[in-house]
Amino acid sequence: MKKIFFAFILAVFGFGADYEVIDSVNTAWRLLGKNDRIEVISVKDPKIDGISCYVSYAKKGGAREVVGVEEDTSDASVWCVQTSPKIVIKEKLEKEDIFKKKSSILFKKTHVVRMFDEKEQTIIYLVYSDRLIEGSPNNAISAIACNQATGNVCEFKY
Repeated sequence: MKKIFFAFILAVFGFGADYEVIDSVNTAWRLLGKNDRIEVISVKDPKIDGISCYVSYAKKGGAREVVGVEEDTSDASVWCVQTSPKIVIKEKLEKEDIFKKKSSILFKKTHVVRMFDEKEQTIIYLVYSDRLIEGSPNNAISAIACNQATGNVCEFKY
C-alpha cells in the first residue's frame, strides 16, 4: 500500500523525471526563502542515446515558494548537443514530451517536446509553457541534424 501511495505522489507532483539540476544564478534577493533565480538542468531523451538537452528557466523564490504557491514566469530556453560519436535512436520518433515540470500550484507546466523532421533527418526539441486556459507564446528550439559534415551520425535501432 505504501508503494502505491508513493507512486501516486510521484505521478501527481511530477517528481522522478529524468533530469539533473546543473546550477542556478540569483536574479533577485528575497527576505524569506530562496532568491528568485534562473535554474539550468540537463534532460535526457528516453528514446535517444547520445543527446543531452540543457534547459534554463526562471524560478520564483520567496515566501510563496516556501509554501508552494509561487507561479514561475514562462521564460525558458533549450539547447541540445550530441554527446557521443553516434546518436542511437531506440524507437520510432514521434512528437513527445521528454520533460515536464509544474510552473505553478495549479494548471501551468513547462514542457520540452521532441519532434522529428523525417525529410531533413533532424531531431528538434521545443521548450514552452502552457496553462489550462491560456498558454504563453514564449518558446525556444534546438535541432540536431543526423546528416552532418562527418556523415550520418544517427543509428536507427527499431
